[in-house]
Amino acid sequence: MTKPFLLLTTIASMAFSGAVLAQDSTTAEDTQAPAATADVSDLDTGEPVAEANPDNNSYIKTTHGDWAIQCLRVQEGPEPCQMYQLLRDQNGGSVAEVSIFRVPNGGQVSAGGTFIVPLETLLTQKLNIRVDSGQAKRYDFSFCTQIGCYARVGFTDEDVAAFRRGNVANVTIVPALAPDQLVTVAMSLSGFTAAFEEITALQGQGQ
Repeated sequence: MTKPFLLLTTIASMAFSGAVLAQDSTTAEDTQAPAATADVSDLDTGEPVAEANPDNNSYIKTTHGDWAIQCLRVQEGPEPCQMYQLLRDQNGGSVAEVSIFRVPNGGQVSAGGTFIVPLETLLTQKLNIRVDSGQAKRYDFSFCTQIGCYARVGFTDEDVAAFRRGNVANVTIVPALAPDQLVTVAMSLSGFTAAFEEITALQGQGQ
């Protein structure tokens, strides 16, 4: 990676030097000539831009148990919708949030999920999800922003079936400042089946 970068830098320096020499060799009259002969029809006068407010574009369509159906208003076509739940600790503090959406023609993956956790999460320990007393599964984190760190996961038919018949899914992360501790929050599965069926129906209407 170093050699190509140095090569690009050298080429850029040579191009810049050539441009400087070319500017030095031109006269003031030549420099002013393009401006004097410019065609006003080539000038861009701009156009109004509609201000987009994401807060006004998303809304809660319905709720099923502890799941909300969150949809996005669009000017044309069907509105994309997803399941949403805010995950809190025992004291009621917000720890993470999750959204689940249908994946059409996803092969083994029938649904996708996005988990957002705090920035102070130890990413190498991954995201753990256990439905009731079943087998836990680990998922990698994808990236982090100023909002938090994201895990974009895929759920198989078996995973969705476990969510349908389960009571709670325990989501566990590890704090970066306390790697010997675990932080577990409950993702309620109350209303999961009805919410999943609704987003499935909404997606079918848009096809």
